[in-house]
Amino acid sequence: MSPSSYIDRHASDLVGCLRQLVGISTVNPPGENYAAITAYLVNALDGAGLTARRYAVSRAQLRRHLPPGQRDFPRFNVLGKLPVRGAKKTLHFNAHYDVVPVSGEWRHGSPFSGAVGRGWIYGRGTADMKGSIASLLLALTALRATRKTPKLNVEVSFTADEETDSELGTGWLVKNAPIRPDYAVVMEGGEENTVCCGHNGVVWLEVTVHGRAAHGSRPEAGVNALEKMSALVLALEDCKRKLARRTFVTPEGKTMRPTLNVGGVFASGPGGKINTVPALASFSIDRRVLAIEDHAAAETGLRDFLAQAARQIPGCRITVKKVSENFACFSPPKHPFFAAMAQCVTRVRKEPAVFNVSTGFNDMHFFATELKIPTLGYGPGGRHEHAIDESAKLKELLASAKIYADLLTTFAG
Repeated sequence: MSPSSYIDRHASDLVGCLRQLVGISTVNPPGENYAAITAYLVNALDGAGLTARRYAVSRAQLRRHLPPGQRDFPRFNVLGKLPVRGAKKTLHFNAHYDVVPVSGEWRHGSPFSGAVGRGWIYGRGTADMKGSIASLLLALTALRATRKTPKLNVEVSFTADEETDSELGTGWLVKNAPIRPDYAVVMEGGEENTVCCGHNGVVWLEVTVHGRAAHGSRPEAGVNALEKMSALVLALEDCKRKLARRTFVTPEGKTMRPTLNVGGVFASGPGGKINTVPALASFSIDRRVLAIEDHAAAETGLRDFLAQAARQIPGCRITVKKVSENFACFSPPKHPFFAAMAQCVTRVRKEPAVFNVSTGFNDMHFFATELKIPTLGYGPGGRHEHAIDESAKLKELLASAKIYADLLTTFAG
């Protein structure tokens, strides 16, 4: 039996695995149930024939990196290895197991039920990205069951905290874990017939506008932070227009531009009351950085714009704090590794593969930029990521499992 046939015959195993993963709520922040899911993943990798263990991030690192309310939630990263006799190169697969918080009314079961209907599996993490984990585990199990030996040594990492900044997840892994990859597949960013060869970066800033409180009947005695913030937000429209002039054409021919999203988080300061002039107001900025932009220059330019805009608004005093950042990356898909993956996608899907650059960030940059190895992104994807009724299509989960198995048994490095 071929690995592909095995995968088709064991579709129910994939569904069962994914439902187990979805049922363990790994919402980040704060980072709950990481111990439970990593124990499950270690056992699953062992069952697929790898030697696996989990690595705990030290409490000192938790204290340095996490806000006080999250330091009691431990962080773990899982690493599995499968050495292949005679293989000189190593292929590394990576996925994160944390998910974003849930809101709203779901129509298809509860967010952590893993409800199945009409070829779709519903639940937080099905698309982003526990579905990829289930696909890879079935691919590895298929190779073991059909006695097909990979042509490369295999490493698999399941990591924490990608939904924040990955510093204690894949960032920790590449600095501290005993890995020696020559190639890497981060199992998101590309899906269907697209193979990801890069992604945008991001800078997250928090802007605080400082006013002066006063009684609501005498607003002239205070400085209204909300009004000043509103003027500053309107001024940012000019920044958006300037950013839109920058372009990057991806290998698939898509034109990308930097974006600015304002106010994903906004708030008033303490002591707010309907009859009080607000003394404090804050809002967030999500600046997406193109793969060809200089990351530091992008942040500096945004900070300079904010400072200049604030100076032009009478009485507007601001402070700017960086919340987080994730770096962009891009690799022209010329290495044989990219061609090999494209061939696997084409064989399984019966349609030509193309190379894309993802608008969202993922963990590719840790391998591509820090380890400087050929790195691509590919997974089953899904719909409604980070939203109500997030779901993954069973057909795509199975196709990804076949593509992973095909890559492992055809690419020799």
